[in-house]
Amino acid sequence: FAQTKWDLPGAYGANNFHSKNLQMFADDVKKLSGGKLEITVHPGASLFKAPEIKRAVQTGQVQIGEVLMVNVENEIPVFGADGVPFLATSYDASMKLWAAQKPVIEKKLNEQGMTSLYAVPWPPQGIYAKKDLNTIEDLKGTKWRAYSPATSRIAELVQAQPVTIQAAELAQALATGVVTTMMTSGSTGRDSKVWESLTHFYDTQAWLPKNLIFVNNDAFKKLDAATQKAVKDAAATAEKRGLEMSKAETESSKADLAKNGMKVLPPSPTLKAGLEKVGATMIDEWVKKTGADGKTIVDGFKKM
Repeated sequence: FAQTKWDLPGAYGANNFHSKNLQMFADDVKKLSGGKLEITVHPGASLFKAPEIKRAVQTGQVQIGEVLMVNVENEIPVFGADGVPFLATSYDASMKLWAAQKPVIEKKLNEQGMTSLYAVPWPPQGIYAKKDLNTIEDLKGTKWRAYSPATSRIAELVQAQPVTIQAAELAQALATGVVTTMMTSGSTGRDSKVWESLTHFYDTQAWLPKNLIFVNNDAFKKLDAATQKAVKDAAATAEKRGLEMSKAETESSKADLAKNGMKVLPPSPTLKAGLEKVGATMIDEWVKKTGADGKTIVDGFKKM
């Protein structure tokens, strides 16, 4: 039989659970397709940098890819739903939000010749700092890592100074003091050994952004029906497995932060109230910006 080979660029290091799940997905596809389709995973932005991956799949430079959905928000605003702070603040809520988002995302991707395969949430986002944070006023003037429109907007609302830093450059930015506060997952914190530079992690569970794995429609259509089914079945398994891996990652990463001397704390009631106010502003802004599509997603999610 003729073997088809695909390349799958990912933005995260080989040891990150998302990359491990991608590799298991690729292994499953090979097995389920009887070796007809072989997918080579390229982790750590080794084939394309994170911002280039969607375009590479869209233009057919590669057949399949993985993106952090909030990174596509400037181009397609509805991709930012799971980056709206304090909208979906648990794993259950995150998957309900995905169910509400999916039809809208599918439509947008299809217009560009692509189809989604599966999505996996990151661990919930917390705030890292070098000092006690008792209220949102304590974030004023700090050098805040921005990696998406939402994180940049939070910086504005809490009067922090936004600094754009991608995951791959984070460790260096922390070591050199370019970044002193940030909102990201326990997982990214552990990957970057934040304890070498920062001291506190506040478990705010602000949002659970998702990575989306999607495929070029032309490449997918070239597969025979049995191989297409193999890809879809492997994707369904990867979505379930990824969710469990993410939950395990949340617990183990928080434990590792604490083990390495960081204070892992819930936000104080005042800090939480301040952040929820920021969240309410941002949910309203997001619905205004995304119009009918955004309203459909938020209303659909709230009804679930």
